Amino acid sequence: MKRIALFLLTNLGVMLVLGLAVNLLGLNSFLTANGLNLTSLLGFALVMGFGGAFISLLISKPMAKWTTRLQLVNDSPDPTHRWLVQTTERFAQKAGIKTPEVGIYEGAPNAFATGAFKNSALVAVSTGLLQSMTKEEVEAVIGHEVAHVANGDMVTMALIQGVMNTFVVFLSRVIGYFVDKVVLRNTNDGPGMGYYITTIVLDILLGVVAAIIVAWFSRQREFRADADAATLMGRKQPMINALARLGGLDPGEMPKAMQAMGISARPSGLMALFSSHPPMEERIARLKQQA
Repeated sequence: MKRIALFLLTNLGVMLVLGLAVNLLGLNSFLTANGLNLTSLLGFALVMGFGGAFISLLISKPMAKWTTRLQLVNDSPDPTHRWLVQTTERFAQKAGIKTPEVGIYEGAPNAFATGAFKNSALVAVSTGLLQSMTKEEVEAVIGHEVAHVANGDMVTMALIQGVMNTFVVFLSRVIGYFVDKVVLRNTNDGPGMGYYITTIVLDILLGVVAAIIVAWFSRQREFRADADAATLMGRKQPMINALARLGGLDPGEMPKAMQAMGISARPSGLMALFSSHPPMEERIARLKQQA
């Protein structure tokens, strides 16, 4: 229930903030008596598209801590915790970033990295991952997550999501206006039902296409993080071993906001188009092919 409540509250907060911003900037008046004001519509689409993406990015770290009930271990004296922090610190120094916060959460084998900025990120591993992997394999997973941080993948994905959101909002309203005024020949000054129905339908359909495109970019980012983890480790076999082991484990369900930053997922069938992660077999094959 907490995750559902968090999801609803987050979306409500985003809508309130974006609605206020649109009203203050005067970008909600793109439908005029003289037709569709494309400049105002583009401004509206940009605020809605990038606003939602960047608000989600900015709250990603506190949201991750809350939804996973994360235990931060940077200052913990526990030997395992110290090893995790030291490993993360070593990789962060190699990657040229500040050491992220390091956390552990209860759950099946998985890990993720998140945060709006490279130098204030969070890397977390699950108890299931620590219990089912060798130290070398866990190090490879941490290297993978540090690589995500160093590559700025969180910001990159927010930018891509923002661009896709903007196109969806803009195109759905342009097409909706065309259907309403040209196809259905609505002669009233304001928009008719044709506009609203078309816009809602296209928001959904174009949103699906946008999700497929964003997922494709995410999968390419996973290949790069695998390769960079091998570079941080000094050899690729530990990363290959970690992926092979994860391929035989249940990766666990992660909060939707964190899924794109996790180490493991199991796409299959049509849903593979929407997966943020490639199949393990493909990731292993790609690593083996690299020099």
